Amino acid sequence: MEMSEANRQGLTMHNVGIVVESLDGAITFFEALGLTLEGRTVVEGDWSGRVTGVHGQRVEVAMLVTPDGHSRLELSTFLAPATVGDHRMAPVNSLGYLRVMFAVQDLDGVLARLAPLGATVVDDVVNFEDIYRLCYIRGPEGILIGLAEELSR
Repeated sequence: MEMSEANRQGLTMHNVGIVVESLDGAITFFEALGLTLEGRTVVEGDWSGRVTGVHGQRVEVAMLVTPDGHSRLELSTFLAPATVGDHRMAPVNSLGYLRVMFAVQDLDGVLARLAPLGATVVDDVVNFEDIYRLCYIRGPEGILIGLAEELSR
């Protein structure tokens, strides 16, 4: 198999970032989903504002890793300055960040585990062409998360 141009360039996804109001609540939720907390710290200083364009920022960041070790989720809460927008409850046809999708082995079990933490299915769990069972859930603070269980063939 021919190596893709991205792989020849050394391109890999490092993480997806989500800004949350309650870092503790979001960590608890994503740990229940199966991610592991890799580390937690406060990021501040002139250099950090130069990266993000939000000068004077002070941000608490938690990095979580998926069980396979290949993907990370960065959760952040801004201690300063105050957040300026809120897109958490945006419908799926909104522009910009929409959702993170996770492959799971037992969709019903995952939903049962997450329900006590406030997860709700957006509409329904569906069977996509006998390939996947899929749903979107609203997690902590209304964050949209996709779940996909591959069906046996």
